[in-house]
Amino acid sequence: MKKTLSQKAPSQKTSFQKAPSESKAQTRGEQKNGAPRAKNVRGTILRLLETMLRDRMLFALAILLTLLGNLIGLAGPRLAGEAIDAIGADGIILWDAVLVKCLLMLACYAVSAGLSYALSLLMIHISRDVVYRMRRQAFDRLMRLPVRFYDEHPSGDIISRISYDIDTVNTSLSNDIVQLLSTVVTVVGSLGFMISISPRLLLVFVVTVPLSLYAGRRRARVTKPLFRARSRKLGELNSFVEEQLSGLTTLRAYCREDAAIRRFDAINEEAVEAYYQSEYEGSVVGPLVNFINNLSLALVSVFGALLFCSGELSIGAISSFVLYSRRFSGPINEAANVFSELQSALAAAERVFALIDEPAEPDDPPSARPLGDVRGHVEMRGVNFGYEPGQTILKDFCVDAKPGRLIAVVGPTGAGKTTLISLLMRFYDAQSGDILVDGENIRGITRDSLRAAYAMVLQETWLFHGTVYDNLRYGSPNATREQVIAAAKAARADGFIRRLPQGYDTILTDDGANISKGQKQLLTIARAMLLESRMVILDEATSNVDTRVEKLIQKAMRELMAGKTCFVIAHRLSTIESADEILVVDHGEIVERGTHASLMQSQGFYYRMYRAQFE
Repeated sequence: MKKTLSQKAPSQKTSFQKAPSESKAQTRGEQKNGAPRAKNVRGTILRLLETMLRDRMLFALAILLTLLGNLIGLAGPRLAGEAIDAIGADGIILWDAVLVKCLLMLACYAVSAGLSYALSLLMIHISRDVVYRMRRQAFDRLMRLPVRFYDEHPSGDIISRISYDIDTVNTSLSNDIVQLLSTVVTVVGSLGFMISISPRLLLVFVVTVPLSLYAGRRRARVTKPLFRARSRKLGELNSFVEEQLSGLTTLRAYCREDAAIRRFDAINEEAVEAYYQSEYEGSVVGPLVNFINNLSLALVSVFGALLFCSGELSIGAISSFVLYSRRFSGPINEAANVFSELQSALAAAERVFALIDEPAEPDDPPSARPLGDVRGHVEMRGVNFGYEPGQTILKDFCVDAKPGRLIAVVGPTGAGKTTLISLLMRFYDAQSGDILVDGENIRGITRDSLRAAYAMVLQETWLFHGTVYDNLRYGSPNATREQVIAAAKAARADGFIRRLPQGYDTILTDDGANISKGQKQLLTIARAMLLESRMVILDEATSNVDTRVEKLIQKAMRELMAGKTCFVIAHRLSTIESADEILVVDHGEIVERGTHASLMQSQGFYYRMYRAQFE
């Protein structure tokens, strides 16, 4: 509720207050201070494993396939060495032995490839199930969170968690974990085979592996700040583009196109430079690691030749050792990239789990009962409320709305008008005082029954992707087509609906982008008219409708809502002249109350507001 938030501290971002400086990159989970990292790595890993182990049989099968596939693949270099050794010292080739070894080697690689393919399919299946459960849990939690959560968290961040963050976890589960498991098996298996061939030759890696890790770490210290700067600059670029596109009409109205292009050029140049610097420095890592790997290969070849000359190793054994050395050093160097991606995935998983763990709206107490046989008598007795401790928005608020009366609430922006609606609907609970419906304190009424007793039409219209007919019966799924059409006629929406391409069956897209704002408002009013509610809340409900249509709607509403208690928040004071009681609110207090005639006669706050509008 947009106006509810106007009472908050200016520094507090809400889901309805769009922060232009907040970039798309940030909403996708990237952080300005660099690659995101999980704060509680151990806890997040355990939580993720717990989610994965719900398919424990499949996960165990994945580990088995990883072990078998990599170990069978590691038999290839050994067979290659034995095939080479099948050539006798006198140059005689044992073709049968060579053929058998080659066929076995081919079979091993074929089986390893098949198991690897099966593993990939299995991990995709596991990750799909995990992601489905995480997204379902996250969405279920979103449906049960209090309104305060949405007031305090940007909508982009919330959407990021349920879309981009979970997709990041999905990618990591289906790719990175498989690669990490394969790396462990390959490195350990290669090490075992090399030890079996020549422990002395293995000493080469005592020098080259630490050297490779040291070089990678040193380069990471150089490149990490550059990648952070790149993320920050790309975020600023995305933010600027988003801001300019969202305000394109205003930009053109003020003829600021050239200024926007100049500003974009400056930001774009900074982003390109940051991207170039990070890629330039990062490009050193690959060649450097490859050089060290080739150095280890050269050392293995040299020392292997010496061992061959001394008769300690055969040519085949040296060949096998060289092949195993490539299998050994390659995954170690790739592991750094995998760990970096896993860090991002763990950070994403942590954000999703944090959303899932958000405290839901408190359950109704066991003694709470459904609100039934509603008459619509609403009272507020000495209500005090503030969004933050020490910041009181509504002060000693008292209202007595008898059944069937129309109560209008007016006042300057930020006076606390919409906050009143939030309290009536129990989106928030008052710090002190009582709110009663038909003599019952709403704290003792179930929230669902209380909210169902109201029909609401807000200034911010909301329509979903679907037909006009489905949108109208959204709150009344059992309404007949005749009832829907009758409500549309009462709201003066039937005429323009029938002029749409498919009439009531026309598909509305992108929150009703294919119809005007006024038409959207008419649809939301008709939707509220279908509800069998004894109480109605209109928050600037006719703000997007022209004066002629507005008067028709007001007349139709008075006829349709006879006997219902109505709360109307309005800035256009001409729309509430016929209200049974007008509450004039300023700084959270009711400064005046009465009918339009009595308030005009007293020539107080309301009188000045009214004169200001019409003069």
